[in-house]
Amino acid sequence: MFKNVAELVQMAEEQSKLISEIMIEQEIAVSGRTRDSIMQQMDKNLIVMEAALERGLNGVTSHSGLTGGDAVLLQKYIEKGNFLSGELILDAVSKAMATNEVNAAMGTICATPTAGSAGVVPGTLFAIKNKLNPTREQMIRYLFTSGAFGYVVANNASISGAAGGCQAEIGSASGMAAAAIVEMAGGTPAQSAEAMAITLKNMLGLVCDPVAGLVEVPCVKRNAMGASNAMIAADMALAGIKSRIPCDEVIEAMYRIGQQMPSTLRETGEGGLAATPTGRKLAEKIFGSAALRRE
Repeated sequence: MFKNVAELVQMAEEQSKLISEIMIEQEIAVSGRTRDSIMQQMDKNLIVMEAALERGLNGVTSHSGLTGGDAVLLQKYIEKGNFLSGELILDAVSKAMATNEVNAAMGTICATPTAGSAGVVPGTLFAIKNKLNPTREQMIRYLFTSGAFGYVVANNASISGAAGGCQAEIGSASGMAAAAIVEMAGGTPAQSAEAMAITLKNMLGLVCDPVAGLVEVPCVKRNAMGASNAMIAADMALAGIKSRIPCDEVIEAMYRIGQQMPSTLRETGEGGLAATPTGRKLAEKIFGSAALRRE
């Protein structure tokens, strides 16, 4: 059993195993289930992710009308070939938004680690799939690696926007994805930890300020930025770049920052972008003047 990232990496290195394997073995030990049943369950999660992503790429609109169609727009932009950043990153961004647009449209998604941050892990996975051509098992392992780092964050800090701001949701999801990208690309367990640290420390302080209290604006586009953050951090770690602050200390810093955030910036819809003139107008348009009276 591992309690933090340092123990996770140490176990993987000492046993010459992938982080995903350590997580699978922990699941077996904790649940008492067989390896086959655990792998099958994660495969079902992967199926849900793929279906949500495909639905989003076909175009969806939320009931509020605040979000929808941006993933399609970005795919069309990629097809034109005159983009400025890399095609792989833009594809990950588009697929992250596609998944989260489905969530905003009340579709079925797989929380990774939350519904509001559900786009980052599958978005990056299905983007790099076209680059690395992983087997189905490797794709499933990607989710276990993500889960291992998410497990550490959930048990040592928070994955809740209401408790720790968006850094706890999108930040955690992005770090989880970065660590998994590294493993799939052939990096070491230590490099996965570095990728998580690099990602998360660059999203510290990110507030949770949903307009009209809905998980739509700015959530969908934060999934996009989280996906790009994860991709870049993974490349940095694979290049041998290290975080000066160890991963566990970054997670602890995130927890402390979350504790210091005022409640208005933790999913209440009372501060940040939600409190801008446009944010308030959108809330009133959707819910009527009662939305402003509640504030």
